Amino acid sequence: MEQNNEHKPSGRFRQGFMKFLLWREHHIKEKNFVLVLALLVGIFSGCAAIVLKFLIHFISNVLTGHINLESGNYLYILLPAVGVVLTALYVRYMVRDNISHGVTRVLYAISQNKSRLKKHNIYTSVIASSVTIGFGGSVGAEGPIVYTGAAIGSNLGRVFRMSPRILMILVGCGAAAGIAGIFKAPIAGMLFTLEVLMLDLTTVSVMPLLIASITSTTLAYVYTGYEFEFFFAQTEDFYISRIPFVIALGLVCGFVSLYFTRVMNMMENFFSRIHNRWVRTLVGCSILSLLVFLFPPLYGEGYGSIVGLLGGDTSSIVNGSLFYSDRHEVWFLALFILMIILTKAFATSSTNGAGGVGGTFAPSLYVGCMTGFLFAFVLNYFDFGPVLSSKNFALIGMAGVMAAVMHAPLMAIFLTVELTGGYELFLPLLIVSTIAYGTIKFFEPYSIYTMRLAQRGELLTHHKDKAVLTLLKIDNVIETDFLPVYPEMTLKEMVEVISASKRNLFPVINERRELAGVVLLDDIRNIMFRPELYRRMRVSTFMAMPPARIEISDNMDEVMKLFDDTGAWNLPVVDKGIYVGFVSKSKIFNSYRRVLRHYSED
Repeated sequence: MEQNNEHKPSGRFRQGFMKFLLWREHHIKEKNFVLVLALLVGIFSGCAAIVLKFLIHFISNVLTGHINLESGNYLYILLPAVGVVLTALYVRYMVRDNISHGVTRVLYAISQNKSRLKKHNIYTSVIASSVTIGFGGSVGAEGPIVYTGAAIGSNLGRVFRMSPRILMILVGCGAAAGIAGIFKAPIAGMLFTLEVLMLDLTTVSVMPLLIASITSTTLAYVYTGYEFEFFFAQTEDFYISRIPFVIALGLVCGFVSLYFTRVMNMMENFFSRIHNRWVRTLVGCSILSLLVFLFPPLYGEGYGSIVGLLGGDTSSIVNGSLFYSDRHEVWFLALFILMIILTKAFATSSTNGAGGVGGTFAPSLYVGCMTGFLFAFVLNYFDFGPVLSSKNFALIGMAGVMAAVMHAPLMAIFLTVELTGGYELFLPLLIVSTIAYGTIKFFEPYSIYTMRLAQRGELLTHHKDKAVLTLLKIDNVIETDFLPVYPEMTLKEMVEVISASKRNLFPVINERRELAGVVLLDDIRNIMFRPELYRRMRVSTFMAMPPARIEISDNMDEVMKLFDDTGAWNLPVVDKGIYVGFVSKSKIFNSYRRVLRHYSED
């Protein structure tokens, strides 16, 4: 009796909640209720962003607050490795799930898993990335907060029994709120969902995205104040005569982004070939610790270096390194910054490859800032044309590299101005982002987040036809009500099967259930009514080979290409040669029309 009483409150709560859901369904339209959910997603995601930033800064300040900036410190060898090992242990033994590559996993959930994310994703990425970055892992917090915000939106939508279409919007709201909260950049957060997550901007999605982004940003302002994330005071005007140099910087940023992307992919492939996870951790930590020790600006997010360069403090870039000095030759500073640009991708990929959790948002901003600064610094040293503002070009470079790496020029532009307040540089930001994006697009059609999903045909895009085909699953269009026949069966036995079937197509399978061929009713119509052939002819004599076979692992885009190439109306589906069923054009078209109507509904 006591046990029953103990469970009564939770039972009453469930009953009351179900009554509320029924009341909501009858009295509040889904389009209106999603606005309420977007507000809640914005609040929770904004709080998650605040907690993440606080934990990172708290851990980092405790560990590095007493480091001597005037000499190389061996803590830079130890701390990043300790953080990555702690994170790897946490993920391996407590989370027991892969939580790396947060943005890519959100994209996968949208296109392949009906926008469903696991409940633990609401908090596990926050904890793991706080430890990784706080201890000096050379990654950013933006990927994890996108994953966290998307998980908040997904699970909140599932609690209130929202449809998959609304879940997709709420996942976008969570991602937008995460970016908006951690950067205090509401427009950039919204543009992130459009350019990176590739959600369509419709009358249904625009308001929830705005509400979530603005709510999260408001919380960030309330907690941290109205200051910009990176202080930037434009003390040097931008002149039209500098535009040719901005164009040149756009090309440089495009190629730097290409280098960054290729190195990240190369290192990811390198770590994937190391099958022992502890060997992988050892190798990754060794690379990371060595790079951070030689180049301390690679420690953590690197935002301190960005603030220093935007403030005109050039010498601070060597703080804490073996090469510290009150005075440095120009060539040495240029070489030091160049090495940071070239090694940042290795440090970032090694952090993630070793088992750390973090994103590439901050690294791309960091590399862009360094690239823009170095570009102006070198040209000024060689007196090549008018004097360029290294501060201005550092800020412009941030937008250029991010636009190219993320394949998101609009988001990069607005994120840069919302981070720094550099609205007066809007024109050069537009120019450099467009050129950098166009440059990398020529070599890499997909962003660092989407290329692997695109290769597997699992990427949802703005292209409606491809998006619908991506949402279609081959398992849902396979038909299995075709009666099989066997090669040794006689024509008489074949006729008996035909009389019991409602189909005019019959798969021929052997004793191992491998597809040997097909029999079309039209092909044997002229002999099936000749009794004298009933015992003389066998299925193996009149069966035909299908024009093509569909593998169960093929995506729908590949399936449609097979139908177009062969002109067939039905094609068999096999799993490594084993017969599974058939797919017909009519079934695909019916499913396509249903998904398109649901996907396009406003």
